[in-house]
Amino acid sequence: MSETANRTAPPNLISISDKAMDEIKRLYQSEQENSQPKAGLRLGVKGGGCSGMSYRIEFDEKLDNDYVVDAEGINVFIDPKSAIYLKGLTVDYQGGLEGKGFVFINPNATNTCGCGESFSV
Repeated sequence: MSETANRTAPPNLISISDKAMDEIKRLYQSEQENSQPKAGLRLGVKGGGCSGMSYRIEFDEKLDNDYVVDAEGINVFIDPKSAIYLKGLTVDYQGGLEGKGFVFINPNATNTCGCGESFSV
């Protein structure tokens, strides 16, 4: 991993709800204790899914050109290409018996699939 300076994220690139932040912290702590510690959380998009693009969320290392958002002490990494599609994104979390897990509220999406895990612009 290259030790480059953090790239300044555009204003209001993403926001994370309190519920989602609580779940991210819980998962991050578990990740740090049970496997190879990762530097932070990666949010991104990739081709695929029933609507054309799907969200990517995983613990990962920082890459050279990543934007870095500090979310209550946890670094969130977003690559520049994904940032185009994620600008204004809100990450929420819905738990419980009928909860979906992480929910992505994306103002850029013109169409989303029924499960909410893929979208098109």
